[in-house]
Amino acid sequence: MVAPTVGVLALQGAFAAHAAILERLGAATTEIRKDAQLDAVDALVMPGGESTTMSMLLERSGMLAPLRGRIADGLPAFGTCAGMILLSSEVMDGRPDQHVLGSIDITTRRNGYGRQTESFESDLDVTGLDSPFHGVFIRAPIVERVGDTVSVLASVDGDAVLCQQANVMVASFHPELAGDDRLHAMWLKEFA
Repeated sequence: MVAPTVGVLALQGAFAAHAAILERLGAATTEIRKDAQLDAVDALVMPGGESTTMSMLLERSGMLAPLRGRIADGLPAFGTCAGMILLSSEVMDGRPDQHVLGSIDITTRRNGYGRQTESFESDLDVTGLDSPFHGVFIRAPIVERVGDTVSVLASVDGDAVLCQQANVMVASFHPELAGDDRLHAMWLKEFA
């Protein structure tokens, strides 16, 4: 079996940590900075970072529309923290010029759990995993609304923190910082 090639959006954020995990799991990775590079990947990870900055960089680089189209056409995507915000259908507390891709039917609120000082960690019961996954929440978004066709795979205090719809999975936390490759492995097995 040929290893999938997973693109990691490399405009900002912890893209190298995601790439290291994916490579440990047997995937080939490539950093994505231009829309033409999307044609060479089987799946895409959108890491955390600052969602408004990432939105502006996607627009300035001309990647916004091609990325939206590729995901709508079935390109599997995994978005974490800011990646979750970008993939959502609506963002609250964003800038008026902030773009979202509309790839998963959720509404997110930027920094929903609070500022840096309110960052926290929590063990999560994740559908599909046999033991808790340690979630690292740094200025994490909150999911304010979940669409009817979205599956909630993990929650904290009743708030969805890991969701999936069709070819898109999103996490409000940073699985690349957990020291646990299982969430990336679950995503690769299902999508890539």
